[in-house]
Amino acid sequence: MEAGALQQEDPVQDEEAEEQLGEIKLYRIRWLIISIFVLYAAVSSLQWVQYSIITNIIVKYYGVSSVAVDWTSMISMVTYPPLLLPASYMLDKMGLRFCALIGVTGTAIGTWIKMFSAQPDLFYVGFIGQTVVFVSQLFILSLPPKVASVWFGPNEVSTACSLGVFGTQLGTALSFIVSPLAVRNHDNLEDIGRELSHLFYGVGAVITPVVILVFIFFKAEPTLPPSIAQAKLRLNKSEFTNKEFLNSYKSLLTNKPFMVLMFAYGINIGVFAALGTMLNQFVLSYFANAEKDAGTIGLLQVVIGCLGVVVFGVILDKTKRYKEVNIVLYVMTILGIIAFMAALETYSKILVYISGCGLGFFQNAYYAAGLEFGVELSFPQPESSSSGVLISMSQICGTIFTLLLGKLLATVGAFWALSLMVGFLAIGILVTVFIPNILLRQKALGLTGEDKVFLPKNNDRRM
Repeated sequence: MEAGALQQEDPVQDEEAEEQLGEIKLYRIRWLIISIFVLYAAVSSLQWVQYSIITNIIVKYYGVSSVAVDWTSMISMVTYPPLLLPASYMLDKMGLRFCALIGVTGTAIGTWIKMFSAQPDLFYVGFIGQTVVFVSQLFILSLPPKVASVWFGPNEVSTACSLGVFGTQLGTALSFIVSPLAVRNHDNLEDIGRELSHLFYGVGAVITPVVILVFIFFKAEPTLPPSIAQAKLRLNKSEFTNKEFLNSYKSLLTNKPFMVLMFAYGINIGVFAALGTMLNQFVLSYFANAEKDAGTIGLLQVVIGCLGVVVFGVILDKTKRYKEVNIVLYVMTILGIIAFMAALETYSKILVYISGCGLGFFQNAYYAAGLEFGVELSFPQPESSSSGVLISMSQICGTIFTLLLGKLLATVGAFWALSLMVGFLAIGILVTVFIPNILLRQKALGLTGEDKVFLPKNNDRRM
């Protein structure tokens, strides 16, 4: 494995630190690792709204209710929280590479199952495949902070995490547009079935080479640590035990600042998940026969959001102002929802597109910034554990919000349904303001003055 130039850490590494922690290196292969992860995450999230973004067509073809179609997206929210603990256990015990292999293989199997579901009486087959794909996402969604910290230097870690999240967002963006482009609202059910079959086989063809790439190139960790923080963790690393694993989650769930963030994060990303699931129905309630517009709006939201993820990832690396960035993104998310509501009421597609892009830019950026803030508040607990807990809360909130939006859309209309989401977001920003600005990971990176402290054994974190 070829090593790149040494990362220059801030503060300066002195001789005593060199003796205690050993050599620190950045490997060029880290960029291949993160690139493979981006592909891996993208193909999985490509299937998130594969059905729900064309809800009206799926209802016609399979003869199922719109609620049943909503569940093809919500199944990801329902399966994640109860399976988080066993998935995290496997990650801590078996390592990053093992879980990446399990995740990508499961994603491929679920994708291949759906290839046999393009018949009007086989909706349940597609639902099974969708469930397998989303169970496999347990080994994707919470990994960006883990991959970033294990492979990247301290001045790259937030950017690398943002790139990992970018993979998920890229796949989500494509999921909004691929289905509407591939499957049209034909009068003839056979034509719909043929196009659904092409869609499922196309995604299956994409996932297969990604599986091969992960098996060949994806590594668990570099030979030498990329940062002082990782060197400390390796120095204090002990044998994996069930007790240490459970203590890690106990530490997270008794960490008051982290728990407050969990509540706020769950609301924000839960609203995003609910809006993505229901986007087709919201747009069609204002614009007839606008399936492609719904898909394009969703695509642009996430594509612009990917830019936001990267921009704010760089800002976090440069400024280390995690709380302040989270607050700004939260406020802009609320304003984005309000603008989207107003645009729908004007019946102007142009304004709906513009407001949707603005909302996507800030809400997607919050997805990564919130995970990074969680790592700071919970260090030295595993990044995958803190991210998993945050995402679990967002999935629970997403399920609740999706069901609420469906009910309210049918009874009081889109404006009041979205108004309720604004109310929830207002609560989220209020509690975010009260989160203590404690950056434990940043303190661990310091090796001068009062920050020159090595982690005790009982705060061990698995690699």
